[in-house]
This record gives sequence, C-alpha cells and structure tokens, in this order.
Amino acid sequence: MESVDLIAAEDTRNTLRLLNHFGIKKALTSYHEYNKYTKAEELIAKLRQGASIAVVTDAGTPAISDPGEVIAAMCLEQGIKVTSLPGACALITALTMSGMPARRFCFEGFLPTDKKERRYILTQLQREERTTILYEAPHHLRGTLQELYDALGDRRITLCRELTKKFEEALPMTLASANVYYNENVPRGEYVLVLEGASRAQLEEEKRKSFEKMTLEEHMALYTDQGLSRKEAMKKVAADRGVSKRDIYKELL
Repeated sequence: MESVDLIAAEDTRNTLRLLNHFGIKKALTSYHEYNKYTKAEELIAKLRQGASIAVVTDAGTPAISDPGEVIAAMCLEQGIKVTSLPGACALITALTMSGMPARRFCFEGFLPTDKKERRYILTQLQREERTTILYEAPHHLRGTLQELYDALGDRRITLCRELTKKFEEALPMTLASANVYYNENVPRGEYVLVLEGASRAQLEEEKRKSFEKMTLEEHMALYTDQGLSRKEAMKKVAADRGVSKRDIYKELL
C-alpha cells in the first residue's frame, strides 16, 4: 500500500491501526456500505486522472456486495485495471475443517431477507447435491437452523464460528441436534454453516416414487404431449420407473 496515492477504507480506524503498525503514511478516505456507489464514482474519477487507489475491506473474502465488489465491477466495465489481494476466507476455512465433501461445493452467503426469495433458495437447496456453505449472524442462527430443518430434513451440518480467532470452534452434528443444542445454548460469534448436500440416491428414489403415483397412461402422456413418439415415450417411462421397456409395453397392451 506504500505505492498508492490514496487508500479507501471500509473502516478508517481499523486501517489506520494497520498502517501505523507498518509505518505507512498515506491519505485515507472512508468508503463503506452506505456510500459505496456515490463514492465509487468519485474514486473512479481519480483513477481516470492517473491516481492509484487501494481499497481495504473488513469483511474477509468474499464479502457479499461489499464496497470492494462494487468498485471492482465498475472499474472493469470502464476498462480500468483491477487486481486483488484476498484476505481471510471464512468459507474455505470452514469447508476444509468441516469434514464435509469438498470436491464440489456451492456458496450461498447469507440467505435472502426477502421471504419469497428466501423460500425459493430453500426450495432449490432441497435438490442441491453439493456441499452448501452459508453465513449467519448469531441473533438469526436459531431461526435459520429451524428453517433449514423444515425445508431439508435432518442433514449433517458443521457449524463453524469465530474462525481464526481465539474462540474458534467447529461443531459437527445434524440439523435436528443443532436445533436442540442452540435452543439450550446461546449462539455466540459469527457462524459459517457447512451443510451436507442432498443424497443423489435419495433424490432418484423420490423421483421414481413420484412417477409411481401416476397411472401408466398419465406417465406416457407426459412425454407424448411434448411431441415424443410412443416408442420414445415408453423408453423414458421405463427409465423413470426403473423397469424395462418390455414391461411397459406389456402393461400398455
């Protein structure tokens, strides 16, 4: 940061302590959640005049819709070069210590506050096979755990809190046991929830059972109404029901 002309900081007090520690004396300006759009325009104007600017955020990596994300997007849209030096990444830290499968995962951040959008995301997670990572504040944790249990059933979950800090903790349990535990214990600290993905075998079984509720004629119509030939429809129906095409043909005679 010694080489830049200006430092835009989410919290100038925190950044000033860091600069003082390393003996760096640079001009500071406040750039945060509540001025991220108007201030970004001011900073971009300075960049266009030839200034170099460092943006310091306090929310780790990634920080959802934080000032750094906003100005990076605006700079790239206008052809201004941007580089990044990531800070602590809570989601990766939690994933690697959670004991959950890490080859395939998705990051949801904080669930939406809008009720309709929140229900939509929870519905999507019902069929999400990848390990899912969520953020949650302590005062919302109990409600979120109950919503996850109601929507997804009793999946495995690891609750990580205060990562990289003195009281760091990772609690592997199930959603049912997590609800019991936090009804008896007060949530403390910022949480990262690492949630087991849906079982592929269970999803396939649920799909097969849903088709079995249909009559064979209704199931055939599902595909013939889409323009498939009767032969193609029989093949799909057989696959859906886990039987041979010959069995479907015999039943339809």
